[in-house]
Amino acid sequence: MLIIIAVIAVFLVLSVFPMKSGYGTFIVLSGSMEPEIHTGSVVAVKTQDEYKIGDVITFGENTKSKKPTTHRITEVNDSKEGNIYTTKGDANNSEDQKTVKEDEILGRVFFSIPYIGYAVSAVQKPIGFILILVIPAVIIIYDEIGKIKKEVLKKVDYRKRMKKRKEEKEASSSASASVEASSFAKKATADKPADKGKEDDNNKETDEKKEV
Repeated sequence: MLIIIAVIAVFLVLSVFPMKSGYGTFIVLSGSMEPEIHTGSVVAVKTQDEYKIGDVITFGENTKSKKPTTHRITEVNDSKEGNIYTTKGDANNSEDQKTVKEDEILGRVFFSIPYIGYAVSAVQKPIGFILILVIPAVIIIYDEIGKIKKEVLKKVDYRKRMKKRKEEKEASSSASASVEASSFAKKATADKPADKGKEDDNNKETDEKKEV
């Protein structure tokens, strides 16, 4: 989806703002060049120093009310005003009645993309722009935001779990230390009476020696 939107956007920009160095893009509105160029295709053209028989060229006015034609050159004739070209659509039975002057040619077609012209043409209208570009773009952006949010929450959850694990480990270590201290205290307490009894026995033995 993202690639399609990007392609449409690129051709939309190129159709509104012609490229420099003699390049341009145009929409084919008829099926006169079928099957090589389908109706609704976008053609990319480049101006040439010379056009020859067999070249597919785009020619004519390119205004809001008039769109250029894309046909194949079938004949080239010299004249005082320059070369005159006879053209024909591959799907047509006869050649075009009107010949083409050299200064009417917008360029030779060097590649075409089928059907994308329908979308580009629709996008040039406000409702088409909203339906084809704006709404899908909003959906994609919303989806990406959701993915980013999910990743952030995952990292936050991971940090919480690591913190809790650390606290549990510290609490366990503290509890173990308390148990050891308590055991040591109990052992010390238990040893004291025995030591006292031993001391009493020693004192008694000493007294008996004195009496003797």
